[in-house]
Amino acid sequence: MTIHGHRTSVSLEGPFWELLDEMAARQGQSLASLVQAVDRKREGGLSSALRLYVLAELKKETAADKTDTKPLDH
Repeated sequence: MTIHGHRTSVSLEGPFWELLDEMAARQGQSLASLVQAVDRKREGGLSSALRLYVLAELKKETAADKTDTKPLDH
């Protein structure tokens, strides 16, 4: 993968790549541009930063799902 004009390799498990690809598509950007955005903000290794990004996004989605569900009136 090329990030900021430099070739690099990133080792992630398949499900993380799948989720990152889905997240990038939902945001209307390429996987490479999403990885670059995470890379700009990271403090540790890129693989860890990408896993943490996926976790944070899933937590946001879960929180949004909880606020979208309204209790039924009885």
